[in-house]
Amino acid sequence: MKHLFFTFVVAMVLSFPAYGQEEKHETAVLAGGCFWCIEHDFEKLDGVIKAVSGYSGGDMPNPTYQNYNKPSGGYKIPHIEVIEVTYDPQKLTYKEILEYHVRHIDPTDGDGQFCDRGPGYIPAIFVKNDQERQIAIEVMQETANAIDQDVKVRILDAKTFYPAEDYHQDYAEKNALRYKVYRWNCGRDARISEVWGK
Repeated sequence: MKHLFFTFVVAMVLSFPAYGQEEKHETAVLAGGCFWCIEHDFEKLDGVIKAVSGYSGGDMPNPTYQNYNKPSGGYKIPHIEVIEVTYDPQKLTYKEILEYHVRHIDPTDGDGQFCDRGPGYIPAIFVKNDQERQIAIEVMQETANAIDQDVKVRILDAKTFYPAEDYHQDYAEKNALRYKVYRWNCGRDARISEVWGK
């Protein structure tokens, strides 16, 4: 019995990071149309710890769903619907995150995504430094070569990420039927198959 208890204690200790060390997580902020859809897609990817729907890219602080793409009061740059992906860099590289992202959007459409049109829905990658920018450029070039079309995903400097309201988080799980109907009506999966093939 003591041997079993000792084995259990050792296993528990080894499962936690060493004292003074924290598990290192990385984040990526990505836009690809409706944030419900890209959040749900990324939650299926092994190595992703969480995906949070939100807004970024604009100049208005504390945007809401009602005003994120309609700046007022002296603010001029609209926000974009985005997700913030938190991932384990031991399981996923930044390049793999971008490759996954671009295969779940229409990279040829720079004016919106699927049925969602306008500046609030444009596809984009928000980069934090020159290394991320170079990786993003590389992935966009590889994407253009793979589909033999121009890629219109914007590579933008990172700005403040604002989480969306609670009712938008995990929308696909909370409102499964409504989400499925919306996604089908919007033509998202049909267009992705058209661009990338099945």
